[in-house]
Amino acid sequence: MTSTGAVPYIINDNSALAAHCQQWLTLPYVAIDTEFVRTETYFPIAGLIQVGDGRHAYLIDPLQITDWSALVQVLEEPSVVKVLHACSEDLEVFQHLCGALPAPLFDTQIAAAYLGMDFSMSYSRLVSSLLGIDLPKEQTRSDWLQRPLTPQQLQYAVDDTLHLAQIYELMAPRIEAAGLTGWLLEDTAELVANARQLPEPEQAYRRIKQAWRLTPAELAILQKLCDWRERASRQRDVARNRLLREAVLCPLVQRQPETLSQLSRLEDLHPRTVRQDGETILELIRQGREMPEEQWPEPLPEPLPADANRLLKALRKIGVRHAERLGMASELMLRKKVLEAMVRTGYPCGPYRLPDELTGWRRELMGEEMLALANGFSTTGEST
Repeated sequence: MTSTGAVPYIINDNSALAAHCQQWLTLPYVAIDTEFVRTETYFPIAGLIQVGDGRHAYLIDPLQITDWSALVQVLEEPSVVKVLHACSEDLEVFQHLCGALPAPLFDTQIAAAYLGMDFSMSYSRLVSSLLGIDLPKEQTRSDWLQRPLTPQQLQYAVDDTLHLAQIYELMAPRIEAAGLTGWLLEDTAELVANARQLPEPEQAYRRIKQAWRLTPAELAILQKLCDWRERASRQRDVARNRLLREAVLCPLVQRQPETLSQLSRLEDLHPRTVRQDGETILELIRQGREMPEEQWPEPLPEPLPADANRLLKALRKIGVRHAERLGMASELMLRKKVLEAMVRTGYPCGPYRLPDELTGWRRELMGEEMLALANGFSTTGEST
């Protein structure tokens, strides 16, 4: 079985959307998916919004809707659970489209991990595992901004939403029976909170790979370039790497070209970038170079040395033990960034403390155990 054969309800005007939203506000949950395009833009361009109630699929045309206030009410209604799958990009779609985010949120990919299925399970695998249905893949990369949408695209969108509702109705009782609903909603609430915040442009340099290799004087230049790159990408709605490729940032900072000719010889720097923004880039390099030393950024932390792996592995085992006891995917318990943050609080000799990254139920469940292990950990790699 590959298709429900259901007929879609097309919503392409404000009054129809408002009327349906009033219905959805009375439901215990709605299943939601989005189709979007994001090849050369900073922000995703919504091509279709799908909403399912377990019986019907509704396809909202975002190219026709101009008033999203009714949908905002549904997204923010606390009595209606919003069901999505692997929703980080969907959250960006809603934030940009209507300035609202779905809450409370039930992410079926996270729920699968809570139920001991694979971590980061794809939607097609989840549908196959729980419903025994093989989803067609031809439409996943199709053009969702074209009009009219093809019958194949419409059927794909309908099936997607109806299957998502079926999965929720299977998963939610199992999550509830295991006593994990609160933990799941805590995790998804954190996702929503993070999605509300755009990255701070002045902190964008910290996310650049290999930036930890740069000196504070070089970081001052990198900070200038990344701040401009982030702001200009948003203002022009152009993908960061289309404006200025990340791969060229560190070489640009290290070589510090002073002319357009020198700039154009840098590998990975697109000629379009030199033509459009070359003078701006050279000026930013000059500004960074002239920044007073007291304003230079602090050096970025280096990767943890190989010797730290013993403590990292020991801390990870705590999460694995709890995951096995609770029947959850082990990767769900302690993320790499949390483990590394904890090790950085005291490496190599301690004392260690719980990092800010360890929050909520994980901190309550494992915090004291992790702290005791880390502070009792000897240089031989054994807990004392």
